[in-house]
Amino acid sequence: MQTAICSALSIVHPIELIKGQNAHVWDVSGKQYIDFVGGIGVLNLGHCHPRIVAAIQNQASQLIHSAFNAVPHQPYMQLAQALSNFIPSKTPFDVLLANSGAEATENALKIARLKTGRTGVIAFDGGFHGRTLAAVNLNGKVAAYKTKLGSLPGPVYHIPYPSEDNGITAAQAKIALERVLSVEVDINNIAAIIVEPIIGEGGFQLLNPEFAVYLRRFCDENGIALIFDEVQSGFGRSGKRFAFEHLNVAPDLLLMGKSIAGGVPLGAVAGDVKWMGDLPKGSLGGTYSGNPLACAAALATIDIMSQEDFFAQVAHNYSEVVSAYHQKWQEQGLPVGRLTGVGSMRGIELVDAEGQPDTDLLAKILPAAREQGLLLMPSGKYRNVIRLLPPLTIETDVLVEGLELLGRLLAEQTVATLA
Repeated sequence: MQTAICSALSIVHPIELIKGQNAHVWDVSGKQYIDFVGGIGVLNLGHCHPRIVAAIQNQASQLIHSAFNAVPHQPYMQLAQALSNFIPSKTPFDVLLANSGAEATENALKIARLKTGRTGVIAFDGGFHGRTLAAVNLNGKVAAYKTKLGSLPGPVYHIPYPSEDNGITAAQAKIALERVLSVEVDINNIAAIIVEPIIGEGGFQLLNPEFAVYLRRFCDENGIALIFDEVQSGFGRSGKRFAFEHLNVAPDLLLMGKSIAGGVPLGAVAGDVKWMGDLPKGSLGGTYSGNPLACAAALATIDIMSQEDFFAQVAHNYSEVVSAYHQKWQEQGLPVGRLTGVGSMRGIELVDAEGQPDTDLLAKILPAAREQGLLLMPSGKYRNVIRLLPPLTIETDVLVEGLELLGRLLAEQTVATLA
């Protein structure tokens, strides 16, 4: 790797890519890999989707940039309306475009403060909302995001994330929330509760639906903004347009990013006019926010995902295949625990003989898989969960090829352990 790159960057796979096509990538030596990383959830429609490429090329020949808050441009206006139509809400959402998921988070915090006059935020253990200073304090993990940073913007209060995927119940989370409000902070100082409907960095865990309903009612009763962070779980990753559809609960503010624009940097905040309306002029904005190239890519993404049979194909080609392989591996006695998440947002837990998280096993699997042409992404509190993020458009035979390879590696490691 080049020495001019900042040493703070932690690299999972020390290779240099030069080309990508749907679920395959190639490095500088010409070696081909099956990509189960997908830019960490950015490439739900694969590398270089032809319709997204065409949209970018066409836009580049017309208008590359205009700062929307100085001189508005048509792609921003078109995308705001398209996003509002794409989000499955009972009332239309207003939209603010940003440069990334982290910036969307920052803007949502601003909106919650502006509308409530409060500053406190409740977030969840294991959550991830970005790396900027305010966003990083929301993350439910210290290392390495908060290490040596000192005081961070807040106040932020964390409670356990309830999910069938981690064994924490809705009742336990309610008790933790009640404790925070009785010991740590006055409820009248809480501006927002931010939560991922499916936790990403923490290992692909679906929020307990009962607790989601409770949160919706709790926020309504107390004038608190309920923020759903769908930066990773949105745009089809869960098998639906947005993961909150699995919970039958809608947010006040919805955060988007990653796969919103097929690989071009873009983020967004959308919400009901109750939260998005009557904000001070000039309080939100940004030079590159809603760049025309990114808007064109996002419009193409939405158009593709709006096709009538898109999600039915995803459910058949991805979720069912992954579930079948996980079941087979368990029957074979391979060192896999739960299959976490839902739809096409799945995590495979690696465990030892006692069923405990096996960090060392995943640390061995990652380079071994890469050597044989498969790129995997780790996650979870103990870094023992394989985060499956191939394109939703991956060909079934390529998905099977990658899972077959992973199965062989798990079997080899099992034999090596027993030897």
